[in-house]
Amino acid sequence: MIATAIAVATTVFVAWAILVREGNGMLDILNASNWQGWAVFLGGMAVVAGLTLVGHHVIFRLLTEFAKRTPSATDELIVRHFRRPTRWIMVAVAVRLSLDPLGLPAGLEVSAKTAFGIVLIALVSWLLIRLTFLLSDIIVLHFKVDVKDNLRARKIHTQLRVLRRIIIIVIVVIASASILMTFPRIRQLGTAILASAGIIGIVVGLAAQKTIGTFIAGLQIAFTQPIRLDDVVIVEGEWGRIEEIALTYVVVRIWDLRRLIVPITYFIESPFQNWTRVSADILGTVFLYVDHTVPIDAIRAELQRILEGSEWWDRKVCVLQVTNTSERAVELRALMSAEDASLAWNLRCHVREKLVEFVRTNYPQALPRLRAELNPLRDVADEKQKAESRMRN
Repeated sequence: MIATAIAVATTVFVAWAILVREGNGMLDILNASNWQGWAVFLGGMAVVAGLTLVGHHVIFRLLTEFAKRTPSATDELIVRHFRRPTRWIMVAVAVRLSLDPLGLPAGLEVSAKTAFGIVLIALVSWLLIRLTFLLSDIIVLHFKVDVKDNLRARKIHTQLRVLRRIIIIVIVVIASASILMTFPRIRQLGTAILASAGIIGIVVGLAAQKTIGTFIAGLQIAFTQPIRLDDVVIVEGEWGRIEEIALTYVVVRIWDLRRLIVPITYFIESPFQNWTRVSADILGTVFLYVDHTVPIDAIRAELQRILEGSEWWDRKVCVLQVTNTSERAVELRALMSAEDASLAWNLRCHVREKLVEFVRTNYPQALPRLRAELNPLRDVADEKQKAESRMRN
């Protein structure tokens, strides 16, 4: 519906510009007071608008079909990103071209030209922003994050998202400044501001030092990359993955689907754990507490058998060690490896369950025990009874 309205407006303005440029004859029809002149004018406008609308629709349909038939997805991206901005730019250009032959009053003509100049600046800025998204999407097509080894892809995605936001902000600031400079009074104010740029720069720097620091931190994150999209991190004691990196904050998707919003400066100023900084593979541990009489070699063999039958083990590390002893139990640590943190978590839970079941079934006497010697207590009770007997006698 909106696209059709835009197309109709575009064709009407283009037809208006063409008809007006034909000469005074058409202007005479506009000035005619009889209904025949108005009927001819409106009918001609309707015919031209209809034909242009049909041609516009056919052209875009052909472009869309051509883009679908090509093996590259870049053509579809170009049509999708540039379709709406170019329509509005056509409208602005057609209206602007029709101003000169209309012979408007001087004041109205200046205001109209200023208004359409502002609109054109905004539309060109919109086109540049869409161009930024187009280039980002084209690059993303060659770096998929849904593959097994996506370290480089996550690096590129992180840089693109941060740089795209920065470029959009720069475009918006430049467009806003250009629009303001179209007004003479604001242009004089801008000159005065530029003359006192030193003082204003100091004031703005003191007032916005935190904002500037956040902006610089975003640039540092983009290029040094202590974190990337989909990195596994431990932040504020919470395990999660980097879901979004904005200019001022980072969203961490925690394992229970909560979202932790952290200022981007946190990852520059505070220590945190990044489990996928270099690679995604990780070591997992399982602690088991058993009695001193447990046969350790049997448990080590059982650990090997459990890991070999598991789909989560990457077959790199399989170790069982006695890491501590106490007066009550022996601490066994099973060390195993997995391709990423999620698989490591599943593997640890699986190994812990199977080892406890193995010890309980095959060596129930090796479960942790609390030992106590009762014989000395009986001897004390006998001595107490003897003492009471002597007192009675």
